[in-house]
Amino acid sequence: MEVHSTKAMAARAVDLCVALLHEQPSIESVSRVLREHGEIGDLDLGADDVAAMRAAAARLREVLGSATVEEAVARLNRLLSGAAHAPRLTSHGGTTSWHVHVDSADDAPWGEWFLTSSAMALAVLLADHQRVPGGLCASASCGRPYLDFGGGSPRRYCSTRCATRERVAAHRSRTSSAIGD
Repeated sequence: MEVHSTKAMAARAVDLCVALLHEQPSIESVSRVLREHGEIGDLDLGADDVAAMRAAAARLREVLGSATVEEAVARLNRLLSGAAHAPRLTSHGGTTSWHVHVDSADDAPWGEWFLTSSAMALAVLLADHQRVPGGLCASASCGRPYLDFGGGSPRRYCSTRCATRERVAAHRSRTSSAIGD
């Protein structure tokens, strides 16, 4: 039986944001991400669902791109007040562990479910860690969202690949400037 955790829900949210905003989203690609994050059964996902999820992803990306905790809080509060319903426990008919939903029903539209469950997960992580629970990659050629649960300095890049690419570009820029002097 799958156990739902806040970190797992936030990871799913970020992976879906990447698939929906930084790749060519399709029913197949979104279904693949959902399956990778434990969704089972007939997803019954259509083009309208992908479009609604893409709109939700853009709003969630804004939260992760917030410059301050206060900005992220304001954005999350707007999302939750505009889309969330009263919290309720569900086990999806015994197929999962008990977990909290803030969408309208177990069969709520995909876009509603994605926006509300993701906003709730990000809000809980923000409250737990007292910081924006992620960010947007600082690489000018990337901009993908990422999660950051760690202590210490906040991350700046979505991956070591982007961080390395930026370090190499900065080094080359300094080297070419020094040669030109």
